[in-house]
Amino acid sequence: MTDSNLPHGRDSLTDDLRWRGLIQDSTGPDELRDLLDGGAATFYVGFDPTAPSLHVGHLMQVTTARRLQLAGHRPLLLVGGATGQIGDPKESAERTLNPPEVVAGWVQRIRDQLAPFVSYTGQNAAQLVNNLEWTGEMSVVEFLRDVGKHFPVNKMLAREVVRARLETGISFTEFSYQLLQANDFFELHRRHGCQLQYGGSDQWGNITAGVDYVRRRGAGPVQAFTTPLVTRSDGTKFGKTEGGAVWLDPEMTSPYAFYQFWVNADDRDVTRYLRYFSFRSREELEALEKETVERPAARSAQRALAEELTTLVHGAEETRQAVAASQALFGRGSLDELAPETLRAALTEAGLVQLAGELPDVAGLLRDSGLVGGLKEARRVITEGGAYVNNQRVTDVDATVDQADLLHGRYLVLRRGKRSFAGVELRP
Repeated sequence: MTDSNLPHGRDSLTDDLRWRGLIQDSTGPDELRDLLDGGAATFYVGFDPTAPSLHVGHLMQVTTARRLQLAGHRPLLLVGGATGQIGDPKESAERTLNPPEVVAGWVQRIRDQLAPFVSYTGQNAAQLVNNLEWTGEMSVVEFLRDVGKHFPVNKMLAREVVRARLETGISFTEFSYQLLQANDFFELHRRHGCQLQYGGSDQWGNITAGVDYVRRRGAGPVQAFTTPLVTRSDGTKFGKTEGGAVWLDPEMTSPYAFYQFWVNADDRDVTRYLRYFSFRSREELEALEKETVERPAARSAQRALAEELTTLVHGAEETRQAVAASQALFGRGSLDELAPETLRAALTEAGLVQLAGELPDVAGLLRDSGLVGGLKEARRVITEGGAYVNNQRVTDVDATVDQADLLHGRYLVLRRGKRSFAGVELRP
């Protein structure tokens, strides 16, 4: 599996990763370069099932796996059926342990979500692995003798997240997480010839412990690197909106909301996001970066990134619907062409009011939707020509709507001016 967008002439894979800002720390820069720019290598990246879906915070890892595979390397995508039952320690407090059967269900969902990002055919076909396969069959005595023997407690206590929890308390369960992750690297090296692990920079302590453990067991050599944590310039957490996390599961975050998350990216952030997540060439990215500086109102970089990632995660048709909805809601396309699921998702993002019984007049709808503060203001907006129902301007202050006006028999799109809109859903 190779891709013409990856550098094969001017830059090596390592150079491209560094240009994109994807390598923060590494066990050995020269050794990592030899591995990545040499022949095909097997690598792994892990995902713990601590929720029923991955979210956009995981995109750094899954798109990097895709990038490495496109360059000829072989991915092992590990879903932690074992480590997901324990959880990596947080600095704030002990994690709530989920029942094994719940974790098992989440493992399957996440395995399915990872499928679109890599290829499972070809010489460097990706493989999904579950650490419950080797951890679940290990006895306590085996774990303490074969794994625990190689971990000096003083080094484990020096780990930043552990130090932060010493005063408030940390269970042996979470304290031992590092041993389980390190053993994953050894088992994948032993079973699959895995030579490389990468993960987020917050995993550096666990990752280097794994590299050291493989060496202590007389295996290797193996390499590792970390990607930077994705942040926002305004200080807010990446991947969060007012509605919560932005999930990859379409039932938890609609494709339209996913698309809008990227379209709404700050100009200060979007060029970094393009380098992190896009598979466009350097020349294309530099052109988009230049356009963001020269014509920020066009939001070309945001739209390019939103379309690329929505297509990768949700497919071309859902992306087409999301783009069409974005245009139609602002009067630049037909509302009738939108699927009911897409229309409802878009209106939910804007603010969807549910009404039962007889619908009020247009002035009352503007008030009930929150687009205006009261009926007096609603009538003024209508008189001034700033009120729209389903993208049709309303100029009569006494105008009403009927059943025939409802989109898909239940929705109305209200707009005030050019950019403020809301939705109404008529309940049975």
